[in-house]
This record gives sequence, structure tokens and C-alpha cells, in this order.
Amino acid sequence: MSNAASVPETPAPLTPAAIATRAAIMDTADRLFRTLGYQKTTVADIARELRMSPANIYRFFPSKAAITEAIAERLLEQILAGVWAIARGPASAPDRLRALFVLLQEQTVALFFHERRMHDMVRYAMDEHWGVVDRYKTSIEKAIATIIRDGTAAGVFGGMPPEQASGLVHGTAVLFMHPTLVQQCIDTDDLPAIARGMAEFCLRALRPD
Repeated sequence: MSNAASVPETPAPLTPAAIATRAAIMDTADRLFRTLGYQKTTVADIARELRMSPANIYRFFPSKAAITEAIAERLLEQILAGVWAIARGPASAPDRLRALFVLLQEQTVALFFHERRMHDMVRYAMDEHWGVVDRYKTSIEKAIATIIRDGTAAGVFGGMPPEQASGLVHGTAVLFMHPTLVQQCIDTDDLPAIARGMAEFCLRALRPD
């Protein structure tokens, strides 16, 4: 008996029209999240704006959560583009680490708190432990490891393996990266100063002596 039926089929590639429709759904949902708020926006609202039925939305996204995850991934990819530009840049390893901490702090506030209605969406993503958030954190740690590896090769860092050190360095950035913690601190603490101070703290810890 053939077992061909047990082999999962490869999903058909999206057509240009389907890609355009998905993008339109995401753009409309993003705009409504920013104006109405994440909790108040429904799939029916998104469909109404696009002059299509909710059933048509579900052809492209199985749920509001799936739309939200796609938007969150797009937002986080914007940050990661800057993160990797710094990690692979020409500056010295210490200067790259300093610039990375500044970027992470600034981008977290810019993307999620200059428009506070987006905060609920991002917090929901964090609470649900979506794969997109895990991939975001993993990519940041890899970028930090790249900087540490270069610094070790140049003799300015030493001792701990880059992969291990990158997780610890990343952990020091949680205060000015996690939306819930930033929300608690943004009105009372100098987050840019904290980011700069944490960078210097990490650089001291990474020194070979």
C-alpha cells in the first residue's frame, strides 16, 4: 500500500493578489488598533473598513490573534533591522554595544509608547508567548553575540563564551525593552540614562581583566 497520503502537502504559494490582500488587512488592522485601540477593534471592524465580509478576512487570517501576530512581527522586524545594522557595522565592539542599547531603548518607546494604543497589542503578544516574540529575543541575542565575538577577537572582551554572555547582556536590557516594565518607568525614570548606564556596566563585565 502506498504511504503517499501520509506525506504532508506543501502549502501552495500565495498569489500576488493574496499577498496584496493580506497586506491590506494588516495595514487596516494596524490603523484601527492605533485609533480605536486593540481591545475595541474587531474583525468585523476591519472587514467593514475594507468593504469585505468577515468571512473573507478569515480566508487570510484564522483569527484576530493571527492578524495581531503578523503586525507584531512586522513591528519587531523594524527594530531588528536596526539591531543587525549596528551588530554588523564598522564601529568598535564596545561602541556597537553602546549603540545597540540606545537603539533598543529608543525604538521600544517610539514604537509602543508614542502611540500608547499599540501597547495593549504588544503586551498581549508578550503574554501569549508567540513564536514571533521568541524569535525576536533570539535574534537580539545572536546580534549581541556577534558583537561580543568580534570584541573577543579584538582582545577587548574575554572569558565567557559569546553565546552565554549574550544572554546575560540581553537580560540587563529588560527594564527598558519590555513594554510592561517600560510603562511602569517611563514617566518617572530616565530610561535613556539607564540604557547608557547598563551598556557601561556590561562593558565592564565583558573586559578580559
